[in-house]
Amino acid sequence: MDNFAKQSWAGLRILLALTVICGVLYPMAVWGVSRLPGLHGNAEATDTTLVAVVREGDRYFQPRPSAATLPASGGSNKGELNEDYDKVVAERRTAVAQREGVSEDQVPQDAVTASASGVDPHISPEYAAIQVPRVARASGLSVEKVRELVAANTGGTFTRTVNVTALNRAIDAG
Repeated sequence: MDNFAKQSWAGLRILLALTVICGVLYPMAVWGVSRLPGLHGNAEATDTTLVAVVREGDRYFQPRPSAATLPASGGSNKGELNEDYDKVVAERRTAVAQREGVSEDQVPQDAVTASASGVDPHISPEYAAIQVPRVARASGLSVEKVRELVAANTGGTFTRTVNVTALNRAIDAG
């Protein structure tokens, strides 16, 4: 057997071995570990604030709209020059203004535009501020207490944002 054939067979064996290891055994091991009891809760109850969790009802703050249907994520490639996109944004602006009892010009941009991933848990402090009165009424908490909870869940390095998932958990805790 010549040198080229030996190298080809060696390369093919390595390819097959790595395919089995990386493409079959490793994914099965990760899946298996994820199913171990007591390691964590189920996927729906994972204790993370990195993903927006939409909660129904007036007692909760609403995250940015999603361009995707959960559980999938993903944004939209439609831009501000697209008529369909403009229509959706206008409809969202009207709906948010009605829900929050404010004029349409008071609705911040992030309340009507979807995040790139569709599951961003952060909103602007302005969007949180217009939701405070509704959440206070529905939750039975004082407006001042709700504002304190908003402030406690506001952070950021370059821009100030409010984590809606963490904030809604704080609303539940009272």
